[in-house]
Amino acid sequence: MPAKKKTKATASRTAKRRKRSVAARKSARARTAPAAVRQQLVPDGGKQVIRRLKGQLAEAEKRIEALQALSDTDFLLDILNRRGFERELHRSIAYIKRYHASGALIVLDVDRLKPINDAYGHAAGDEVLKAITAVLTSEVRSSDVIGRLGGDEFAVLLWNLSETDAKAKAASLEQAIDQLAFVFGGSTITTGASAGVAILGPHAEAGKAMEEADSAMYVRKAQRRHEA
Repeated sequence: MPAKKKTKATASRTAKRRKRSVAARKSARARTAPAAVRQQLVPDGGKQVIRRLKGQLAEAEKRIEALQALSDTDFLLDILNRRGFERELHRSIAYIKRYHASGALIVLDVDRLKPINDAYGHAAGDEVLKAITAVLTSEVRSSDVIGRLGGDEFAVLLWNLSETDAKAKAASLEQAIDQLAFVFGGSTITTGASAGVAILGPHAEAGKAMEEADSAMYVRKAQRRHEA
């Protein structure tokens, strides 16, 4: 190839390399430039789109949080449902194991709720459940956790209690619920609750703790029937 043609080809390749190098440097400066400079590089229309998308993202995140809260909350009583309570139980047991803390799980089953529903309607049963929720809330600390496991069954997660104190608390919850009275259809109706206790220590497991408290609750329910 003549020297003149080689020179032109070399010059062409050199020019292309320079163009690519300049474009790369501009792109790098745009990526590393301060926020104010980057904003200047975005057209006004693009800025409006970005602001709108950020607003939509914030709204979507709020909606997700609200839906997650609803999925863990009993819609009638505004306390944790079974899913939410079991999540808190797992979390609490992990904390107890890590920091050598202690706690107690109390499961309560409401007495005579089905006859009330059958005789006076579900609105009457709902009133009973709301009153029991109010009692539980007033009888425990703000750091404790209350949940409705389903139907007529509640659970309470208590922190830093000995076995003796936990059983005493279960008895006091039974007594407070026993004292409730309602007037339905001109009749005064009473209810009650049977409570079972499981102690949460360094070797606790959520599933076994629920089974233990549930079994203790049924034993207690049989005792209350015998006493009545």
